[in-house]
Amino acid sequence: MPSEPLSLGDELGPAQILHLRDPEVGLSAIVVVDNVAAGPSIGGIRMAPDVDLDEVFRLARAMTFKNAAAGLPHGGGKAGIIADPKRPAAEREQLVRRFARLIRGLESYIPGPDMGTDERSMAFIHDEIGRAVGLPRVLGGIPLDEIGATGLGLAAAADIAAPRAGIELSGARVAVQGFGAVGIHAARYLAERGARLVAASDSRGAIENPDGLDLDALWTHKREAPVADFSGGRAIERDAVLGIDCDILIPAARPDVLGAHNADAVGAKLILQGANIPATDEAEARLHERGVLNIPDFIANAGGVICASVEYHGGDESQARAVIQSKISRNVEEVFHIMDERGLSPRQAAIALARERVEEAMGYRTSGGF
Repeated sequence: MPSEPLSLGDELGPAQILHLRDPEVGLSAIVVVDNVAAGPSIGGIRMAPDVDLDEVFRLARAMTFKNAAAGLPHGGGKAGIIADPKRPAAEREQLVRRFARLIRGLESYIPGPDMGTDERSMAFIHDEIGRAVGLPRVLGGIPLDEIGATGLGLAAAADIAAPRAGIELSGARVAVQGFGAVGIHAARYLAERGARLVAASDSRGAIENPDGLDLDALWTHKREAPVADFSGGRAIERDAVLGIDCDILIPAARPDVLGAHNADAVGAKLILQGANIPATDEAEARLHERGVLNIPDFIANAGGVICASVEYHGGDESQARAVIQSKISRNVEEVFHIMDERGLSPRQAAIALARERVEEAMGYRTSGGF
């Protein structure tokens, strides 16, 4: 498990970059431990055929900022297994178990679920090394996807952000790009506040209905077929969901779906970043110029890692829900305060908030964040 010399990053990290390979089972993986000043890093394992070092590092840095902004006793880390998550279950288990054995000694990294992995994957890892979050309930975990921890956090962010964007949540029109575990729960929690889902997409297409899509029926359909085939709306091009006329857009898929090429097409007043790094710097700058309120990923979608931290430290589901609500609400308010006080964009304000907390934590460590 060799460590690669630092070739990217800054004074905050990364502390370690690991490339893991096992030709016998076809495993190729990357782990980035970015910063551990506040405690051992925590972050998900992404399984995708095209995940690379740049993506894993950017995600690890987002976790450093996310955990710091949330006031968690953890630094940021991330892992990527370069494989198709749709391969047979037995093959996925073999890859995940082998990955776990290779990080047994990497105690500065606590793995959790991400795109392509789930609570079953975490159960396999916990079985191998006794260290994972997002475990099945039967193993004492708080299943992140089952309770919709990230979606709950996005709704908490909406509670604070919507008035600033000039939106009433009751009657608000919501579009979700990436209708999966994060998107469905965000839509449900917003529906509890009176909002309605008017468009949704997955990797194979998209659908819209200005009168509102039936959430339960769409989710049931999604388990068996693409959302574009759902009979309760009109099929549209997959990426057209980003330009739908709506009040709230939730990008909840892969990185960089919003770029300079499509930022002007966004029809929403408020963006809640459900995915990690879903927008480029150029896109965020342009959206800010246009007056679109854009709540950054590591502020808006921190519900999952907050839940994971509560689980890791012995808390229960009710505690997790309460902590998610309070921390994300407070942090959105703090970002707005910094924006107004310093004349910054949401991303700039959020980074200032998180960086100051990381640097303060590093000041208490003789080895900084490393």
